Amino acid sequence: MQFIWLLYPIAMLALIGLTLIVWRRSDRLNEKSAWEFLATHSSAKSHRFDYALIAELPEPAQQYFRYMIEPGTPLCSTVEIEMTGQLGLGSKEEPNYQSMQAHQILSPPYGLVWKLNSGALAGSDGALPDRSWTRFWLLGMIPVVRASSADHQRSAFGRVVAEAAIWAPASLLPSRFVHWESPDNETARATVRHGNFTQSVDITLDEFGIPRKVSMLRWSNENKEKIFRDQPFGGLLSDFRCYQGYRLPAHVEGGNHIDTPSYFPFFKADITKFVFHYPK
Repeated sequence: MQFIWLLYPIAMLALIGLTLIVWRRSDRLNEKSAWEFLATHSSAKSHRFDYALIAELPEPAQQYFRYMIEPGTPLCSTVEIEMTGQLGLGSKEEPNYQSMQAHQILSPPYGLVWKLNSGALAGSDGALPDRSWTRFWLLGMIPVVRASSADHQRSAFGRVVAEAAIWAPASLLPSRFVHWESPDNETARATVRHGNFTQSVDITLDEFGIPRKVSMLRWSNENKEKIFRDQPFGGLLSDFRCYQGYRLPAHVEGGNHIDTPSYFPFFKADITKFVFHYPK
């Protein structure tokens, strides 16, 4: 009888372990489904870039596109990205940077899936037209971060638009989704509307017309009060390289509260590979 009682905790541990395995597998299947959806959705037309497409835009917006896309380049708004770098898991005072590798698909305005591997921590961020998530696991077995809500989805859409300005410029060409204006001679502002969400992003150009900063007011609870509100978010762009007619930054550093004393660049990425998913 005593032996039988000893089996109960063993059985419970086995059941918990099996549940976590099934749960993790479910996350991966959801990531795969979302990835496949984004890989087949593109906001770009199946034609090539021409200056006539941007002739009616404000001059800073024209400078942005002239730098980012060479004339004659096939338009592509869905890009697959591989990156290495550092992820700050702490605060501005104690950043606790950890090395990271990530694989991402970005298809503005429809969404993104960002799959992270940072040592013992792995998981993904995702944004789709009908949902979003943050799911991270410790050692592949212990769920440590899980988030998904209407506020989270609104915030995730902000990230999609910010990264569109960085790595998917063709997605921001004039369309039913995108409107351009110019607050000043050094700033191009794109406003993207999709579904229930509207998000503006500012692109700051240097004296040579090179985009050096992307910034916005993003819906976020990354603050001391942990309250969702509009607050500064963005990143700095450098090491531009040519990829099949696109001139894109291979190094990006970004985070919350950009242009304020509280700025914490928790994300530092070096791009190792771009794959373009051209519309069929």
